[in-house]
Amino acid sequence: MSQNRIDVLTLGNAIVDVLAHTDEAFLVAKKVHKGAMQLIDEARAEELYGDMGQATIVSGGSAANTAAGVASLGVKAGFIGKVKNDETGRLFAHDLKNIDVHYDVAFAEDGPATARSFILVTPDGERTMNTYLGACQNLTPDDINEATIRASSIVYLEGYLWDPPAAKEAFRKAVKVAHQAGNKVALTLSDAFCVDRYRDEFLGLMRDGSLDILFANIHELQSLYGTSDPDSALAALRDEKLLGVVTRSADGAMVVSRGETRAVKAFPVDRVIDTTGAGDLFAAGFLAGLTQELDLVECARLGGLAAAEIISHLGARPQADLRDLARQEGLLP
Repeated sequence: MSQNRIDVLTLGNAIVDVLAHTDEAFLVAKKVHKGAMQLIDEARAEELYGDMGQATIVSGGSAANTAAGVASLGVKAGFIGKVKNDETGRLFAHDLKNIDVHYDVAFAEDGPATARSFILVTPDGERTMNTYLGACQNLTPDDINEATIRASSIVYLEGYLWDPPAAKEAFRKAVKVAHQAGNKVALTLSDAFCVDRYRDEFLGLMRDGSLDILFANIHELQSLYGTSDPDSALAALRDEKLLGVVTRSADGAMVVSRGETRAVKAFPVDRVIDTTGAGDLFAAGFLAGLTQELDLVECARLGGLAAAEIISHLGARPQADLRDLARQEGLLP
């Protein structure tokens, strides 16, 4: 894998996060579903921004957060996603390049503004996302640089990318080019409501050979298989012909392959501040571990370490050097 120029290339919605602490009453007043992601239009975005109080603005987006985590672990990362040539879009691109994430997608010169996600964080650390997709909906197959895909050991796709039709075609192109080059393809289910929208299509991708690795939290997995029983969902995943990686919050993670399920404990956290990006950073650690040829359990432990760091502060980009933390824990040399 080291002979490739990029170890982990992620594709997803390029979004700038606007985060604010709030309370349960505000969620009720704004009629938002706690803990979920819902899509909003520009007018709703401006309304929320005006009412949510003091906010922290930081580059985000699920797959981009994963790329940032991979880079912090000292592994070569890249990202594909669309922003507009506006102040927010230029901030997004700058932030990626500043942390040595390969990013060469052309700015959109017209059309909707760069995407923003208004993230409301309640005292329990749970995050509720309200996302204006804007320019990131306009990712097209033309934005998929085939040479970059071929040069990437693992191509990681976020389920949210399945919403816009043109982005879906970009997704399919990336899968085809990656597999033609002999590279691995991973998908994160992203959100239980996203799974509700595309259950049959996601199952189709799993079963037609498009995917080598599936990431999900236990709620997304239950939604995928239409069951309220976590054990039944895990059993169904075990029958699929791919590697499954399932997170369970404080209960750690499960690494699932045909005929075998291995449990990995979560890393302890003194205080949960904000769960935004926990799954994204878990995926970053796991994928980085794969590129370093770690055992699957060690990959999951590395993912747990990255997730523990991210939920200890506001925002979904690492504030500590994850490679140093991993070395201290004996997970990386």
